Amino acid sequence: MSDNVNKPPHYNHAKIECIEAIRAALSPEEFRGYIKGNNIKYTWREAYKNKDEDLRKARWYLNYYVESCI
Repeated sequence: MSDNVNKPPHYNHAKIECIEAIRAALSPEEFRGYIKGNNIKYTWREAYKNKDEDLRKARWYLNYYVESCI
């Protein structure tokens, strides 16, 4: 069974997670902005699109930010 919040299968190709490729391509400051922006995006749209799944995604990005970017 796939986990669209913590390990979406469509973001893992060629044995690298998409988020790690993005992190490698951006400066630390740019990457922090990317993470924070995604948190805002999922929080903003939860009432209109994927409801609880979007809130879980927003939480995932916030947790990732706290654990990896601070």
